[in-house]
This record gives sequence, structure tokens and C-alpha cells, in this order.
Amino acid sequence: MKIAVPKETTAGEARVALTPGAAGRLVAAGHQLHIEAGAGGEPFPDSLYGEAKAAIVRGAKATYAHAGMVLKVRKPTPAEVQQMPSGSALIAFLQPLTSPEVVQALAKRKVLSFSLDAIPRITRAQSMDALSSQATVAGYKAALIAADSLGKIFPMLMTAAGTVKPARVLVLGAGVAGLQAIATCRRLGGVVEAFDVRAAAKEEVKSLGASFIELELETQEGAGGYAREQSEEYLRRQRELLAKHAADADVVITTALVPGRRAPILLTREMVAGMRPGSVVVDIAAEAGGNVEGTEPGKVVVKNGVQIHGVVNPAGMVPAVSSELYAKNLTNLLALLVKDGELAVDFEDEIVKGCCITRDGEVVHEATKKALGAAVAGEVDRAQAAPSTVERGGVPPSS
Repeated sequence: MKIAVPKETTAGEARVALTPGAAGRLVAAGHQLHIEAGAGGEPFPDSLYGEAKAAIVRGAKATYAHAGMVLKVRKPTPAEVQQMPSGSALIAFLQPLTSPEVVQALAKRKVLSFSLDAIPRITRAQSMDALSSQATVAGYKAALIAADSLGKIFPMLMTAAGTVKPARVLVLGAGVAGLQAIATCRRLGGVVEAFDVRAAAKEEVKSLGASFIELELETQEGAGGYAREQSEEYLRRQRELLAKHAADADVVITTALVPGRRAPILLTREMVAGMRPGSVVVDIAAEAGGNVEGTEPGKVVVKNGVQIHGVVNPAGMVPAVSSELYAKNLTNLLALLVKDGELAVDFEDEIVKGCCITRDGEVVHEATKKALGAAVAGEVDRAQAAPSTVERGGVPPSS
């Protein structure tokens, strides 16, 4: 099979879908690899792909021309989709619930697409779970950003000049990223406490030596082990509780995401204002809108003496390791889809059903179809509401 790996076009994205090691294994299995020049960036120069017997291709257009299968990290732009041969296949983080224009372009182009962020969280799919592998790196990086930015050290020190108290860390969201942030902060010597809306997270947090903050209400766990959207009453009680803990913290790390939704606000402006000057907030949900009021994606802002880091793509800040893990997840999925060097997809397989987004010119992923329907309905509502709003002297609704 002809496999193409184009250079990522998203600003600041340093990861690559296939590392030279993974490329070499695919070549050894009989596939033809076409890597766009410079796709591997600094960690993986073209020479390493050459040693792996992959062909180095100049330019995206020429790279896509060779594609029976396209492997990417980020979703393609609609313009990139147009460069893919009709009938080709694609594996990437497509974010289908929030990318209707990309999904529609893929369907129109008759691209068979699979999204790694839609892999079901079942035991058999663990080796393909790229969300978890990237979240592990993200949580680690979040802890290091916090430690580097805080004007004090994490561990307790007993010296002749006196005792230095350990840094107090609050982690909001104890999924994969949050647990790795907890573990890293603990290794650095911090005193850590954590909060999560899922009751099952309590034992995992405690196993890492951190304290768990409990809110005695119904569990907020949704399908597939992810957090679900929370009620207003739950959010109100949650914010009251967390405000007290945030005020005592030197560092707050926020990691909470809800699939297909804007990241929930966990730290309000009032809660930030109640923190001590010199404290640090690291919001790694910034790309999805942020868990902190006042977060600016890709920037560090200071509010009432508190640094707020709106971290975008934290896994991409450690591209060598992130790419190695991602490439392994991707090739494990590829092994499920390919038999004897050709695509042989079992569309009844639970993993395939969970992550196949478009097929034969149609959107086949049920959740994505619902999201597309909601997006179309929203466009109609906005189109109908905008004229009357303008006539009243107001501002048209935002998209």
C-alpha cells in the first residue's frame, strides 16, 4: 500500500504521524512510504527516513499524489482534503464533533477516514488510544511549566537558614493528563490534591499519594469513562468548594475536557482573584476554550498577580516522545485495517465502528452525524434571528 505522511500545517505543531522507526517497520512489511521533506522536524530529519527506506517527497501536492493512505497528526484543512486522491484513506485526530467543514469535505471527496480521538476506550483498543498517550505527555509538561514558572521550589527543604515549605498543588481533572500531572508534581516534592467529577478517580488519585477533594453529589461520569456535562447546581457547589482550595494553592493545573464540547469553566475570575499573588495556573484545556476564566490560548496573562498559562498543544512541546507514542498508536490501528498489504476493513468491528467517520461519500459516525445536524440547525436559527436583531439596533449573534 502507498502511504503518505505530509508535513503538519497547523501553526506550532512539531509532531509527526510516523517516526523513522515506525516508517522502517512499515517498509519492512512491504508498504511504500512517501514522507514530505521536513515532516519530521528537528527530532527526525529526512536522513533518518531515508535510512528507513522511505521516499522523501518535495511539497505537499506531490506527497498527497502518492497516497492510498494518508497519515497525519492534526485534521487536514478543506484545501488539503482536495489534494487527497478520491477514494483514498486517512487516519488523524479529526475532531469530527467540532469540525463539520472538514468532515463534509472528506465525505464529498469520498475519503475513507478514521479519527484517533474517536477510538473507543475498551481493553482491546488500548494500544491504539492516542488520546491517552498524548494526554500523558501533556500532563507531564503541565507540571514542568508550573515548576518553571513558580517563584518557589516544589520540595520541602530543611536548611541551616530555616525550613522551606513545599509547594501546594491543586489539579483539576484526574483523567490521564491530570494523573500524570499529579505524579510529576509529587516526584518534584509538591503536596498535591486533586478534584474530578468522576467518583472512580478517587482511588487513582490516592494511589499516587495525593489527596482527593470530594463533592457529595451524584457521579458526573458519562459514556466511555469520560466526564459528562454537569448541571448548574453541581457546578455552583463545585465552584464554592474549589474556591477554598484554590486560595491555598501555589499552583493550579486544569485538564478537564468534555468530548465535542467547550471545556468547562472550573476556575472563575473570582476564584483567581482569591489566590495569592505569585501563584501559577496552568490551563492545558486552553485549546478547547479553557477551564479558567481569563485564559488566553497560547499566552501567559497575569491577573491580580496570578500567572495564567493558556497552554496550547502541550504534548507537541515534547515532540520526540509524543510522536513515538502517536506513531505506535497509529500503526496498531493500521494493522487492524490492513491485511496482506491491502486495506481490508471489517466495518462490523467495534473499534472500526467507533472511529470510522466517513465512508463511500457518507458520514457514517453516529455522533458526528448528530453534531452535523445540530450545526446545520444552528446556522438556520442564526440566519433567521440575525435580521430582527440588527433591526432592533443590536449585534448579530456570534457564530
